[in-house]
Amino acid sequence: MTTAESASEPSQAGKFDLAALLAERGAERYELHNRYLNPQLPRMLHTIGFDKVYERAEGAHFWDAEGNDHLDMLAGFGVMGLGRHHPVVRKALHDVLDLSLADLTRFDCQPLPGLLAERLLVHSPHLDRVFFGNSGTEAVEGALKFARYATGRPRVLYCDHAFHGLTTGALSVNGESGFRDGFAPLLPDTAVPLGDLDALERELRRGDVAALIVEPIQGKGVHEAPPGYLRAAQDLLHRHKALLIADEVQTGLGRTGDFYAYQHEEGVEPDLVCVAKALSGGYVPVGATLGKDWIFRKVFSSMDRVLVHSASFGANAQAMAAGLAVLSVMEDEQIVAHVRGVGELLRTRLAALTDRYELLADVRGRGLMIGIEFGRPRSLKLRSRWAMLQAARKGLFAQMVVVPLLQRHRILTQVSGDHLEVIKLIPPLIVDEGDVDRFVDAFTAVMDDAVEGGLIWDFGRTLVKQAVANR
Repeated sequence: MTTAESASEPSQAGKFDLAALLAERGAERYELHNRYLNPQLPRMLHTIGFDKVYERAEGAHFWDAEGNDHLDMLAGFGVMGLGRHHPVVRKALHDVLDLSLADLTRFDCQPLPGLLAERLLVHSPHLDRVFFGNSGTEAVEGALKFARYATGRPRVLYCDHAFHGLTTGALSVNGESGFRDGFAPLLPDTAVPLGDLDALERELRRGDVAALIVEPIQGKGVHEAPPGYLRAAQDLLHRHKALLIADEVQTGLGRTGDFYAYQHEEGVEPDLVCVAKALSGGYVPVGATLGKDWIFRKVFSSMDRVLVHSASFGANAQAMAAGLAVLSVMEDEQIVAHVRGVGELLRTRLAALTDRYELLADVRGRGLMIGIEFGRPRSLKLRSRWAMLQAARKGLFAQMVVVPLLQRHRILTQVSGDHLEVIKLIPPLIVDEGDVDRFVDAFTAVMDDAVEGGLIWDFGRTLVKQAVANR
């Protein structure tokens, strides 16, 4: 080793030690969030008893500071499709860092984006090109822009209760007022009921619609588009020279037992498709807008327009490597077929409980995207307790179920949206039959407690007081 090399080593290594920093200050996590980030997050976590300290994670499980194993039925809102720290994805990221690639020069064509686009399009044979950004909301923003430019029309239709992201363009096609309030003016887009073809056609007749954006299964409430709706909507849109945008940010990459959720309906071929979340492998943010060749050629119509839509960190080497590894694992481990089987097992076993518990109104969904809905019971005793909760705030019973699932059974779930009596299960796609048994057993125990008037209702009274205090 030369003297110069030896002298340069300390400066290259630096003094930063991440493990030491976490060991020294990791216990301050809730205080740091309260002081420097969103102060309502730690407040909310403390209120519902979710203020745990998790130390490590692997697959569909993570462990708290006491070494207790927790089952993850939330997957980071769908980001952890392959679970946490999948060895193939982890190795790909080590490899791409070790290669020291000349990444993001902005004026060359690196191979990884092209390779990932090629692999994605294998699963989307009617589509031709891909734009890479950094998130689901960016993928949606790109689709909205591309649809407007390609059609020359200003208005996009979306469905009631839709969720497509929280940046301004995506917020304009958000079907929930709670997210939109206070952020006006937004883009002049229009809501239509999911499944209502007459309402769709009325808007299309106005001649200014660029596209309809739709989740094949809505994340809020886990509501699936009615059979035949997507194909009929597609035909109507094309007849009126408008486009179909499928938001597969949460439902895509195997979540519903097919690669995309729209593939459950024959003949549906969206003009633009948005994906993200699970494509990241849980490591590096990535989003993708897939589309037809003619749309991309219209947007990027000349060298003058080469950067008319771009993203500073889009198509970075780490994100592309993670995406390629994810798709490789999905093929090698037959993830889609696994989801179809274990998802059907979970849904069937939960659906069988609807006759046992009068508080359980419905179990619905596809693959490993399942909604458990609660409803007004028949018996007088339970009905009075239900009414108490509903008077304070709709959605409290679902929260009453979520909390003991975590605190007593160490299973992480969450309600499907504000003011909804629905729990949404979106676990890592790798959960197995043992995990299904664990969840169903725990859920049954919590529901038994609810029927018997146990501790769950004591917590319910606490939630009622909190809801009244927040009015």
